[in-house]
Amino acid sequence: MKKTWLALAGLLTLWTTGGQAQMTPSKTLIAYYSWSGNTRAVAEEIQKQTGGTLFEIQTVTPYPAAYQATVDQAKKEIADGYRPALVTPLPDVTGYDVVFVGSPNWWGTIAPAVSSFLAAENLSGKTVVPFITHGGGYVQNTVKDLTAQCTGCQVAEAYVGYGTSSPDEKDIQEWLEKLSK
Repeated sequence: MKKTWLALAGLLTLWTTGGQAQMTPSKTLIAYYSWSGNTRAVAEEIQKQTGGTLFEIQTVTPYPAAYQATVDQAKKEIADGYRPALVTPLPDVTGYDVVFVGSPNWWGTIAPAVSSFLAAENLSGKTVVPFITHGGGYVQNTVKDLTAQCTGCQVAEAYVGYGTSSPDEKDIQEWLEKLSK
């Protein structure tokens, strides 16, 4: 674990500008999947504070707009280990040292779209920084499952936020500063 922190501290160029944490934008990717907009809001706040490149993970066939229909579909997909097809093109991750990966907690794990992203991308040798949103289920197995799917990468401490479309800017700033130490 200490190796992860040292690797992250070595990769991130952190300075304070008007209270904002900044990382080298060209080496930081923020990839996320968001159904309701909560994970998107956290991703956008991370992008605002780091200057990294934002990438939304999108499925070829979108999930239903109705909440219960999405819950039913996601529950079945997770039980079946299904990985939905993603809209392409996916980003070329070779130029990034740090990849933030955001997902909602769906049935105690990461969303199937995030599993598809992890399977499609070679993140070996990269520092992966998870961020998870939830509606009361907290982190459960999300970080453990993401780590298991992230072959050859270093996984840093996750940000876990209760589902809201207005993330706590100060909490995210403190988390980013803690990662850089």
